[in-house]
Amino acid sequence: MPQSEESGEGDRYAGFRVTPWVHHCGRFVARHRDFWVRLGDQETRLRREDIAGIAVEKPIFVSGLARSGTTILLEVLAGHPSLTSHRYKDYPFLFTPFLWNRFLSYVPNHGAEAAERSHADGIAVTAENPEAFEEVLWMAFFSGLHDPRHCNVLDAETSHPQFERFYRDHIRKLLRVRGRARYLAKANYNVTRLEYLLKIFPDARFVLPLRAPHGQIASLVKQHRLFCEGERAHPRALHHMRRIGHFEFGLDRRPVNLGDGAVPVILEAWDRGEEVEGWARYWASLYGYLADRLAAAPALAAAVKLVRFEDLCQRPFEVLSAVCDHCHLEGSAHLVAEAAETMRMPRYYRPAFTQAETESIERLAGPVARRFGYADSAGL
Repeated sequence: MPQSEESGEGDRYAGFRVTPWVHHCGRFVARHRDFWVRLGDQETRLRREDIAGIAVEKPIFVSGLARSGTTILLEVLAGHPSLTSHRYKDYPFLFTPFLWNRFLSYVPNHGAEAAERSHADGIAVTAENPEAFEEVLWMAFFSGLHDPRHCNVLDAETSHPQFERFYRDHIRKLLRVRGRARYLAKANYNVTRLEYLLKIFPDARFVLPLRAPHGQIASLVKQHRLFCEGERAHPRALHHMRRIGHFEFGLDRRPVNLGDGAVPVILEAWDRGEEVEGWARYWASLYGYLADRLAAAPALAAAVKLVRFEDLCQRPFEVLSAVCDHCHLEGSAHLVAEAAETMRMPRYYRPAFTQAETESIERLAGPVARRFGYADSAGL
């Protein structure tokens, strides 16, 4: 959240501060989503000539369970001159790209310094950095997307013509505003909407990172603890997370319901304080679902590029080159070479599981991990 207030000295959770402006405007937009959808439609009608010749071609979707490398991949791909994505500055008036960016063009930009995001993972951002905000659009059209009591999957049988038209027009407007040819999105929840997205955009490209359970669960446990502490220290952050559709960590954590009956067991483990067990079951549920869908749907499998986090960190040039080839991104050699220089395995934390927790991860997530080529849950 680069929308931080100026932090007081010694505030270790300063990254969770949300400015009054963002808080109140974000609340207004969230409370009146139907109004903003209508306003977005009106903007489309008024600017129809500006977007008449723009097609949504080969959009790229980066998606997966958090802490698998989605942000790094988004940052790298967003550096390609053909691509554009939502940026931090687009929130909260996401529904009207022309109107909001016209307003921003009159606002003095003093080149704010990059600040580490609230995840405390060494990634520094400004208002110009790409960010995952399209969940705001999905929540305006689909009720219950984040209700763990019901299946949250949107598949090839899903149909919502109003959303599909609005979504396509929204992307066209964003392309026109930014002067780019192709759309790029990081949206972790889209991992449960791949076949629906492929129906809307038959030439879509999907980049799906995953990480060996041992390392990913260690990072998830750390992030959840950090977000709980940060949201307690700065309650506005909890409201902000809800409004942007971020339920992966924190005081309102909600696992995605994939229709496999895993959610009640996951929640029960977390309620008992068994964080590691709950995350291991969640990892197995989500990636088991993904493995099943890729095996059952050849067209989807052809559109997907799986990226193992460990391979990305250990062989970045090779992996990023393959990602750019999959996404049909020409002229990416310099971008890949530059990004590869900064890739490394994270060193800002170390997993500290007990023997019982390690065995639990292997028992619950190991079988699914092997479906993705990992020898065991540690990725060895």
